[in-house]
Amino acid sequence: MFRKGILYALGAYFIWGLFPIYWKLIKHVPAIQLIGHRIAWSFILLAAVLFAKRKWPELRASVSNLKIIRIYSLAAVLVGANWFIYVWAVNSGYIIEASLGYFINPLLSVFLGLVFLRERLRLFQWIAIGLAAAGVLYLTIDYGHLPWTSLGLAFTFGFYGLVKKIAPLSPLNGLTLETGILFLPAVFFLACQDWLGKGAFLHTGLLSDLLMAGAGFMTTVPLLMFVSAARRIPLTMVGILHYITPTCQFLLGVLVYGEAFGKTRAIGFGIVWIALIIFGVEGFWAFRTAPPKSAPEFEEV
Repeated sequence: MFRKGILYALGAYFIWGLFPIYWKLIKHVPAIQLIGHRIAWSFILLAAVLFAKRKWPELRASVSNLKIIRIYSLAAVLVGANWFIYVWAVNSGYIIEASLGYFINPLLSVFLGLVFLRERLRLFQWIAIGLAAAGVLYLTIDYGHLPWTSLGLAFTFGFYGLVKKIAPLSPLNGLTLETGILFLPAVFFLACQDWLGKGAFLHTGLLSDLLMAGAGFMTTVPLLMFVSAARRIPLTMVGILHYITPTCQFLLGVLVYGEAFGKTRAIGFGIVWIALIIFGVEGFWAFRTAPPKSAPEFEEV
């Protein structure tokens, strides 16, 4: 089970890490339309999975709870915003800046846990967060403005994780509800774009159509792999393996798509990477030295 969990995690993180290649193939499609298709096709695929697993009645029962709808509406807005910022960044030539957002996201998540959940931080966690903030400040001075793309990705995904931490549904049911909340607005927007003669679907070639429809598959498969991994291996290891994704994205931006990465930017990223090394080593050490606990119970996907 442990080995299978590692393989699931590696699969999910490598797929996410190679996402820029996928979105670059359809960069001629406006980002907002790509997100509309990603939402619509993801919901269709997730609904099919629910039907196959005979869990649709379970989700339908939860929809009558207004508190659940509020929680998942907020989650839907956050994940939709995150998807849009990321696709726009990739197709606008900001892959490196997008990768920075996912490098600092775990540190931001720890800080949000401190602020909103009253979690206590250890000394080296404070040091890592301080270094990451210093790195962002350095890059802000270098850019002449805040790295809005990086911060937008980090904050939307960080707050999304915070909301999901208190969300009551299983991961599969939760994501289906989130995409379901966005489904009708997404389809309405795409229909309006088509009516105005601006729609890309069925107008830009078969390959583009397949890639737009495939966005649902590319969204749900790595996510379900990630959830399966989280059920099988320690969350500390899940967190460490997380850095595969932004590392792949960073390397694609520099080596494949030729985005600028000069000396000053390298210094800023280097400060953030040092923070991540401290954070990762400290977390691994804390996990190794912690007293043994009973195995956690995970919700079914």
